Amino acid sequence: MNKKKIFNDPVYGFVTIPTELLFDLIEHPYFQRLRRIKQLGLTDFVYPGALHTRFHHALGAMHLMALALRTLKDKGVKITAAEGEAALAAILLHDIGHGPLSHALETAIFQDVPHEQLSLYLMQRLNAQFGGRLALAIRIFQGEYERPFFHQLVSSQLDMDRLDYLNRDSFYTGVTEGQIGGDRLIKMLTVDPASERLALEEKAILSIESFLVSRRLMYWQVYLHKAVTSAEQMIIRLVSRARDLARAGRAVPANAALHFFLAKPITIDDFAQDENILQRFVQLDDFDIWSAVKCWATHDDLVLSYLSRSILDRHLLKIVLSPTPFDADFQLGIQELIADKFQLPPEEAALLCIAGRLSNNAYDAAKGETIDVLTKSGHILNVAEASDLPNIQALSKRVDKFYICYPKELREE
Repeated sequence: MNKKKIFNDPVYGFVTIPTELLFDLIEHPYFQRLRRIKQLGLTDFVYPGALHTRFHHALGAMHLMALALRTLKDKGVKITAAEGEAALAAILLHDIGHGPLSHALETAIFQDVPHEQLSLYLMQRLNAQFGGRLALAIRIFQGEYERPFFHQLVSSQLDMDRLDYLNRDSFYTGVTEGQIGGDRLIKMLTVDPASERLALEEKAILSIESFLVSRRLMYWQVYLHKAVTSAEQMIIRLVSRARDLARAGRAVPANAALHFFLAKPITIDDFAQDENILQRFVQLDDFDIWSAVKCWATHDDLVLSYLSRSILDRHLLKIVLSPTPFDADFQLGIQELIADKFQLPPEEAALLCIAGRLSNNAYDAAKGETIDVLTKSGHILNVAEASDLPNIQALSKRVDKFYICYPKELREE
C-alpha cells in the first residue's frame, strides 16, 4: 500500500505525508477524531466560514514543520532522518488531546485537566501501540530532548503551531489582518550553534514585528471578539449547569461518554491512574455536545433550557465591555433584574449573569520564552532588544478588557 499520500490543502496547496509512520498516525482513530472538533469552537457564530477543524490545523502545522526542517538543513544544521520524523510526529500530535469545541469546555467538563497533558497521555499510548517509535517525538514534545530547537519548533512564541493557526484562521474567517508572511519567517529560521536554540536572522526583525501585530489583531478581532466571547461563555455555563444537575442526581440526557464526565469530577490524576477514562475521552467530540444541547433545550431546569435554546438559535447574551472591572453592586443589580424577569431564585438568576476578563498579550518575554535574533556579529538578542522599533515593546504589554453578559430581554424592556 502506498502510504505517501498527498492532501490538497486550501491554505498551502499540496501537503505530502513524508513517511509511513506519519500516515499510520493520521489514520489512527485518535487522530481521525480531530475531524469532528472545530478549530475555533463557536467562532463561526461571527465568521460563518470558520468551520475548519483540528485535523486541518494539525496537517498544516506538520507541513510547516517540514518546510522549517528543510530550511535548517539547507543552512547546514545536522538533522537525522529519525529526528526529522520525530519532530513531524510531535507537531502532528500536539493537539490530539483537545476536547469538544477546542478550548471552550476545558474547565466545564474537566477539573484542571489541560489538553497538553491529555495529548501527552495519548502520545504515550500511541507509542506503546507503535512499538516505541514515538519515544523521540515525546521527548521533543516535552522539551526533554538535548537539542532544544526541535521543541521550540513545536512550542514557543514563534512555533509552527502559531504560524499555521494564524494563517489558517485568517483564511477561513476572512480576517486578512492575520496573514503573517509565514514563508519568509520560516526562510529566516536558523539555529544558534552554541546553544542549539532556535533563532531568526537579523533581517527578519520587520517580519517578526508584523507577525506579532497580526497576532494581536487576530486576538481582538477573532479569538476575543465580543460575540464569540458571549457564545463561548454561554456554552461553558450551560454545560457547567448540566454537570451540576447531573452530580446533584437530576436526570440530564447525554450519551454514555459525555454523561460519564458530567456525572462525577475527573482530575488529571484520574486520567493517569485509569486508562479506561482516557478511552472514554477519545469518544468525545463536538457532535456529542450539540446533540446533548438539543436535548437540554426542553429540560425542566429553566437555566439549562434557556441557555440551550438560546445557543441553538444564536440568541446570544448581551455583552458589555469595560476597561475596568464591573463592581459587585452593578452585577447584583443585573441579577435581581434577571430573577424578576425569569422568576428565578437568586442563586439561579446569578447563573445568567456572567462576568470575566479578556487578556491580550502578543509577546510575553517575561516567562523566558523569547523570540531570539542571531545578529550578523554572531550575538543572540531578544527581538525586543534587537529592534529599534517601539511596536515590539508595546506589544509586550498585556491589555485587559472586562466583560459582563446577561439576557437581552433585560435590555429590550
